[in-house]
Amino acid sequence: MKRPSGFTPQRPAETGGGVERPSGDVPTERPDPIPLFGRDARRQAADDAPAATRDSPDAISPREARKLRKRVERAEVKRFTASSRRLRRNWLIGIGSIVVLALVAVLAAYTPLLSVREIQVEGAFRVNSDAVVQDLSSQLGSPFPLVDDTAIKAALVTYPLIESYSVEARPPSTLVVRLVERTPVGALATAGGFSVVDAAGVVIEESTTQPANYPLIAVEGGREAPGFLPAAAVLRSLPEELFTTVDQVTATTQDDVTFTLRDGDASIVWGSSDDSKLKAYTLAKLMAAQPGFEVYDVSSPSVAVVR
Repeated sequence: MKRPSGFTPQRPAETGGGVERPSGDVPTERPDPIPLFGRDARRQAADDAPAATRDSPDAISPREARKLRKRVERAEVKRFTASSRRLRRNWLIGIGSIVVLALVAVLAAYTPLLSVREIQVEGAFRVNSDAVVQDLSSQLGSPFPLVDDTAIKAALVTYPLIESYSVEARPPSTLVVRLVERTPVGALATAGGFSVVDAAGVVIEESTTQPANYPLIAVEGGREAPGFLPAAAVLRSLPEELFTTVDQVTATTQDDVTFTLRDGDASIVWGSSDDSKLKAYTLAKLMAAQPGFEVYDVSSPSVAVVR
């Protein structure tokens, strides 16, 4: 059958559910689809992506995206914790260095590298230093931390002339023993002659004649006399220039020490051993200003008296 010219067939309007679709070329809006979730949503997003994007060689899969996100998160965590990790590393390095140094020091101290191979005695004038070294020979070969202080003390107390001592380790192999000898202050008359003693009454040397360099301590009863310790204390406290001029000292208590000088017959009332420097200065000025008196009393240096 031949179609007449100028005839254009029209598609009949679709009807559905009793609702007529409007005729004409005006498009109608599609209702929003029900949103999808989970795996369906990812599949739908992949389907809706442009074909160029889906087929591009630079496109990544969800698995690779998750790996990339984890790498980025780890990089961020490292960046934000870099200072704390650096601080922890520095602490570990410092503690490790201290531990290593301590171990090295302990190993070196308790090995023959740092042991006593020589004993050196200093400050010995009246004491025989060779005898001291011989008595301390038991410490030879001992590591410095294991030097026996008790044994050293037991050896040195046998020397009455030693007043005090100190021990020093001088690496790598020298043990130094510094002695402080007793200082003689005067001479005491004894049955056999004279004894030079220190301020504590320890006999330093003995002689049949009176020593010329020391004053005579003239107290009854010798070292056991009540006036010995006050007299010896005053002699020890005197300045050197005055001590060498003292001829004889007497005392009964600590406050009535009196002595005479070699260059004159004057008697010096000194009192106790307190303020010895001030008393010596006052005595020198007083004797220069008031010569020829028999007694110079400087027991109270602020109110010195001559008689």
